[in-house]
Amino acid sequence: MSDQLTYEAAREQLVEVVRKLESGGVPLAESMELWSRGEELAKICQAHLDGAKEQVAKAREDADR
Repeated sequence: MSDQLTYEAAREQLVEVVRKLESGGVPLAESMELWSRGEELAKICQAHLDGAKEQVAKAREDADR
């Protein structure tokens, strides 16, 4: 991951990006930058969730042995 953010930090930043976009008072250029950042943050969050899912699956496999 290029951004070494924790899941929680990425999620908090994503919430802030969404809040700003939903406010409607942001110029178009800034909105596009925020949208792009939001996409990056969403990918970071998803990568953390996918990693956690893999860890749980591995732990279940190990427990079944």
